Amino acid sequence: MPDAPVVYQPNETLIALFRHAVARDKQDLLNFRRGDVWQKMSARELEQQVRTVAMGLYALGVRAGDRVGLLSENRVEWTIADLATLNCGAADVPVYATQAPKQVAYILNDAGVEILFISNQAQYDRVREALNTCTTLRVIISFDDVQAPAGKVMSFADLLNWGRAADEAEPQLYQTLQDSVTPDTLATLIYTSGTTGDPKGVMLSHRNLASNVLNNVEIAELTAGEVALSFLPFSHIFERNAINMYLYAGVAVYYAQSVDSVARDLLDVRPHFMTSVPRLFEKIYARAMEKAEAGGAVMAAIAHWSIEVAKEWARLVNRGETPGLFLRLKHQLADKLVLAKWRAAMGGRIRALVSGGAPLAPELAFAFYGAGLPIYQGYGLTESSPTITTNRTYANRIGSVGQAIPGVTVKIAEDGEILASGPNIMQGYYGREEETSETLTRDADGHIWLHTGDVGHLDADGFLFITDRKKDLLKTSGGKYIAPQPIENAIKRSRFINQVVVIGEGRKFPAAMIVPQIDALQAYAAQNGLSQQAPHELLKQPQIRRLIEDEVAKFTNDLSQYEKVKAVLLLDRELSVENGELTPTLKVKRRVVVEKHQQEIEKLYHEKESSHAGG
Repeated sequence: MPDAPVVYQPNETLIALFRHAVARDKQDLLNFRRGDVWQKMSARELEQQVRTVAMGLYALGVRAGDRVGLLSENRVEWTIADLATLNCGAADVPVYATQAPKQVAYILNDAGVEILFISNQAQYDRVREALNTCTTLRVIISFDDVQAPAGKVMSFADLLNWGRAADEAEPQLYQTLQDSVTPDTLATLIYTSGTTGDPKGVMLSHRNLASNVLNNVEIAELTAGEVALSFLPFSHIFERNAINMYLYAGVAVYYAQSVDSVARDLLDVRPHFMTSVPRLFEKIYARAMEKAEAGGAVMAAIAHWSIEVAKEWARLVNRGETPGLFLRLKHQLADKLVLAKWRAAMGGRIRALVSGGAPLAPELAFAFYGAGLPIYQGYGLTESSPTITTNRTYANRIGSVGQAIPGVTVKIAEDGEILASGPNIMQGYYGREEETSETLTRDADGHIWLHTGDVGHLDADGFLFITDRKKDLLKTSGGKYIAPQPIENAIKRSRFINQVVVIGEGRKFPAAMIVPQIDALQAYAAQNGLSQQAPHELLKQPQIRRLIEDEVAKFTNDLSQYEKVKAVLLLDRELSVENGELTPTLKVKRRVVVEKHQQEIEKLYHEKESSHAGG
């Protein structure tokens, strides 16, 4: 299917996209839980709520270009507040609900936020002291009722009352505010995760975001009336883009209550689409394997055989080849025994899963694809609104992040860095001209190129393959460059391994910091007569250490000698956002993790190098 170019019209803003969505008059556009009951909101109801909140913001003094913050977990009010801010000509500043209070204050101060939406009492209590340091903040609006000192917090209900009064007084004003928005109007300031240094505010215009929605819709094959389950944080550009696509295409959106509710929600909602990061797919796979292991040796053997058949079938089909009769029969049997149950556990109607935010291990993608749960991996940054490339139903090359979407051009710089150009490329970093000029460059023809900081290559058909982050490349003491992400992805194929961080900068060889899959290790311990112990005690057992080392060796056997992991450091606690080891988008903060375990790392290398010298 050819990629037809998109012609951009002056009115192609997020406002125009919203009007298009409302015109469909869909009765169940947004769906959300109140307790255990699903509630629905029609397109017309959404339009009225957005209008009322927009007028309420105007009544509070919000004007074109002002900043409105959003600090909340996913909920329907988040979407309403987001759209209302845009429709009154202001720009919103989303903040992760898990962001440390100090960082919340930094972002709100840096952006000059005047109005802040928060979710509830717990969120207000968590950041209350930090908010007192925000010099431009005038009004806090809480979606749920909050107990706070008089005059500190306004309820969402009161904001709606202000909006109704303002709308009655000036009924033509709302459309005037909408019409004042142009494609170049700033729509949002999204602060990057900050794996190094302070977060930077990415300035994205209506053109940036609207173009990305339209170009993605063109190739995504979304169908009006189908269903999507949404659970990634809306403060992440990936899920916000997906929501805008669903609204534009007439897909019913169901809000998962939390990551923990996804398994239940999949069965309730039976979605056709879902976006995710690889972490969820890894957990789904691990849980399926654990369940099989718990069923005994025979069930475990059947599950492993079925998954291997699924992968074998998927590799052939993905290369454009036709499986032979014997493989087709095996695949049909594997489907009856295991794969159909896997699909049923995800609702039974999945047509497309989209993965972004981090690399997806090819082995995992083959397993899902062979099970009839195709994962289409894409690539992009906050700075590109976000999509640069993506795989499609009709052009899916597992292991790649797909081809450039319509309107976007990708090229590889001499040093291997991926560059991208198109209408989706940010306006710049807010208040940071020097860093903007380092990240955005203009060529002789006047095209602006985004320097992604990622290293990769394009194949003959234009499929992009990511090698690693430019800054993450490790240089050993022998002068060899090592890309840690492919090694980490290979190791994570083991069902006994949860998280991996490969290290080795300036060392003789790479090592791996590994968080094991504790449930799988405890099952292994029970099956092999090892005493059941707390995780930190279990990891001290020589048999467990040998198991992990053997798994690492098995899954990295095809690497070059200088890339092979020669030492393993076991960690008994999962890396987390709360402990500062992961960004809110679940990327590993390597520097933080290494600094936290510096003594253990030094001891590990000393012991390993001493044993090699002695040998």
